[in-house]
Amino acid sequence: MNGLYKTDKESINVNDIDKLLGNIELIDIREEDEYNEGSIKTAKNIPMRELLMNPDEYMDIDKQYYLLCRSGSRSAMACMQLREEGYDVVNVSGGVMGYTGSNMTNK
Repeated sequence: MNGLYKTDKESINVNDIDKLLGNIELIDIREEDEYNEGSIKTAKNIPMRELLMNPDEYMDIDKQYYLLCRSGSRSAMACMQLREEGYDVVNVSGGVMGYTGSNMTNK
């Protein structure tokens, strides 16, 4: 795939993420201690509160981002708020808890 993958969907199942890794901007919005227990490879950790308080510090309004949390609930709420602010975000439903692929990191 050339460039980053882009979708028109508002959410994607966590177990469909493996084929996109390396071609998407994946943000794990859990707290640092949760992230340090393990996440999906390539995910960048930006805790939800920090991301929502200063999205322009972490995100480009012209790019698409995939948001991940423990179960998909926090990331769904964050996606709703960020969409209202004009950001192109996709919720990774099921979160780290629902992930069954082989791309987990144990930090």
